[in-house]
Amino acid sequence: MKKLYSGFLSVSILMLIGIMTACSGSKEGVSGGGSQNLSLLTGGTGGTYYPLGGQIGNIISDNTKANITPQTSGASAENMETLRVGEAEIAFSQTDIGAYAIEGKEMFEGKPIDNIQAISSLYPETVQLVTTAKSGIKSVSDLKGKKVSVGAPGSGAYINAMQILEIHGLSDKDIKAQNLSFDESTDGIQAGNIDAAFITAGTPTGAVEALSVQNDIIIIPMADDKVQALVDKYPYYAEDTIPSGTYKIKSDIKTVAVKAMLVVSKDLNEELVYEMTKAIYENTDKITHAKGKFITPETALEGLGDMELHPGAAKYFKEKGVTQ
Repeated sequence: MKKLYSGFLSVSILMLIGIMTACSGSKEGVSGGGSQNLSLLTGGTGGTYYPLGGQIGNIISDNTKANITPQTSGASAENMETLRVGEAEIAFSQTDIGAYAIEGKEMFEGKPIDNIQAISSLYPETVQLVTTAKSGIKSVSDLKGKKVSVGAPGSGAYINAMQILEIHGLSDKDIKAQNLSFDESTDGIQAGNIDAAFITAGTPTGAVEALSVQNDIIIIPMADDKVQALVDKYPYYAEDTIPSGTYKIKSDIKTVAVKAMLVVSKDLNEELVYEMTKAIYENTDKITHAKGKFITPETALEGLGDMELHPGAAKYFKEKGVTQ
């Protein structure tokens, strides 16, 4: 009996040592010494974050010790909250939402997020007010009384919609606001359940492209004075143009854009983030999405505002002669 107990005890001790060793190996991964499994939060399947996140995730996984798993999500604001609680390590976000997160404003009112830093900004995210010819909507003012998707409450698209309505003297009380995802929005337009939708994403956006296959879609333009008023009040915006031919539209459409960015947990190891940043910017030829052409070291720090660069990203861009 003593021998049996002794043998059991020995096996238990060996198992415990094995578990401790495994935990130690995992910790080493966090500090950059071994491979590490990381989650990359993107957005819905009908947007730009999801397909682009898949390509960026593959690039990082193929060129660093990180194993990246892209995940769908509710996009910018939800991604920031997920980083806050440590349930992911990397995320896409709009630059304006990133700024609100660290400042504790808008959807983060009184609850700033202090454990995030930037890798870089990526490409313009265009605010698209999408409708069809049969809706009769030709301007933002025409939205009054219409069923309009403004995105999920607190999402980037929602904030953009509220600010654009405000500049035009409207609010969500003047429309029949619907809180829908990009896919739900375009499906709703297709089915005739809603009249228009605010969609903030890189163009061309998958959900809008799908809608344009069977519909003559219209992107509602913004007048010059409204664009300027919006930029003056909310400096995270910039003037943008959707070129003719996009979604089969026949003329250039003036609108506004924010920028997409990659945000990481500040706890990630400096050398690992350096290698991740280097992998992205030295393999942009492998990004086949249309927005890949905008991802360059020269523009990587535009629109970041007061968000700090992660030291690993800063190291890479300093080598390239790019500083904030």
